[in-house]
Amino acid sequence: MSMDFIEAMNELEREKGISKDVLFEAIEAALISSYKRNFNAAQNVRVDMNRNTGVIKVFARKLVVEEVLDSRTEISLPAAREINPHFQLEDVAELEVTPRDFGRIAAQTAKQVVTQRIREAERGLIYNAFIDKEEDIVTGLVQRQDMRNIYVDLGKIEAVLPLSELMPGEKFKQSERIKAYITKVENTTKGPQILLSRSHPGLLKRLFELEVPEIFDGVVEIRSVAREAGFRSKIAVFSRNPEVDPVGSCVGPRGMRVQTIVTELRGEKIDIVRYSESVEEYVANALSPSKVLEVQVFEAEKMARVIVPDYQLSLAIGIKGQNARLAAKLTGWKIDIKSETQAEQEYGRPKSVSDEMHQDSVSID
Repeated sequence: MSMDFIEAMNELEREKGISKDVLFEAIEAALISSYKRNFNAAQNVRVDMNRNTGVIKVFARKLVVEEVLDSRTEISLPAAREINPHFQLEDVAELEVTPRDFGRIAAQTAKQVVTQRIREAERGLIYNAFIDKEEDIVTGLVQRQDMRNIYVDLGKIEAVLPLSELMPGEKFKQSERIKAYITKVENTTKGPQILLSRSHPGLLKRLFELEVPEIFDGVVEIRSVAREAGFRSKIAVFSRNPEVDPVGSCVGPRGMRVQTIVTELRGEKIDIVRYSESVEEYVANALSPSKVLEVQVFEAEKMARVIVPDYQLSLAIGIKGQNARLAAKLTGWKIDIKSETQAEQEYGRPKSVSDEMHQDSVSID
């Protein structure tokens, strides 16, 4: 092996971060297999590659015995002492058996090993770069699409966006720029695999974190997200600073912040509600844009009974129950919605629409 090869190994260590010692050990292990395969050798051998000169030698390792039964793996004591007079029975003697044309085989093997290790190292670097971006947003270019997936070019790697993770009705053209949420980064035998989503609630959460400085700085906190991608979402926010309005921060001046997110999500409606430690208040806020008269909490069942004005019942429930369903997901409470008339008939509650609860929320269409 030439000095040029040794210098190339040093360069790889500097540029790719691949340990030279690890490469040498891998080459030596591969050369053992090559030697046995090419020279039909059954004996135990050791390959030594000089770290400074690149000179390669093959040594047969033989057990020192009184009577030799297999010359490929054993050597007599007198023969061993001709090599080294200090050998004793049960010692292991090494005899150089480097073939004359082994250099050519060694060069081919070393090239294969180094190429493989470079590929593995590059895969490792890509994996390490993207594992930190799990549960984050990335931007890429649509490369191609098949029956199940869209393949997105992220620069160093091609990510997979399953069609099932698109928002309803979404379509993308080749070379179109796309924002997506990384749901998983896996290190497979074929290299890193990155899975994307456009429908995951985490996409909405990260868009708000990127768009709203108060969230990015930690002043405003997102406590919960409920999403039915492409249709409607609810997000509960809380301010650590009493002087900062969490809902107003997310809406932004003239609604610009939330409108940017709505545009990215192709018109998805977003309800921004104030989080509260009071279950009654939190549930009432979560049912926005419906008005709420009363919330009755049943701790044991983790259920809340909500009474709304008669004219607000359909709004509180939403189309196909969507508003109530999202409110339940957002709060983590089962929600039973009754109109004022229903409540009066079933529970004897006095009918009045003048005592609506104070609610703090905003709906963006």
